[in-house]
Amino acid sequence: MGKKIIIAITGASGSIYAKRLLEKLQTITNQIDKCDLVFSSTAREIWKYELGITAEALAGNYKIYNKNDFYAPFASGSAGYETMIIIPCSMGTMGRIASGVSDDLITRAADVMLKERKRLILVIRENPYNLIHLRNMTLLTEAGAIISPASPSFYSHPQTIDDLVDTIVNRVIDLAGFENKGFRWQENKS
Repeated sequence: MGKKIIIAITGASGSIYAKRLLEKLQTITNQIDKCDLVFSSTAREIWKYELGITAEALAGNYKIYNKNDFYAPFASGSAGYETMIIIPCSMGTMGRIASGVSDDLITRAADVMLKERKRLILVIRENPYNLIHLRNMTLLTEAGAIISPASPSFYSHPQTIDDLVDTIVNRVIDLAGFENKGFRWQENKS
């Protein structure tokens, strides 16, 4: 049986990370029972600006929920979702989650993941960090979240922007507990 996951996309720059994640998840559908999406208002605008397409153009079979739909299944712990990935995650969203403010579906779902002791992965994209950001990251890590900065690695000798993006996306897929054929240090030698 596959996993039930939530993908949340906020307005931080880095829509390409979410796009590549959705594309890669389409290749491992045998590991996914259900995947639902939610976009912040700004995310839709940034997505269109950075990628030149609408969010719906890449959603595939995944259902997109309105950011104010508190009747979405994953607004409750009883729905049994195992993983939530916020990619990219703005510092504002991270701050609201760290403060326990559940004012939209993204922050409510993140709160549910933390209270249910499920996997919450925040792919933060902004930099540099100020002290408030760092303290929010610490607070969320202590609460059980995984902070995964969108900082590409270069071990695999990436040649394109997609290759660089994939160093992050493959790591996120690993963190989410899926089988994945991404680069492995000292296993991919030529």
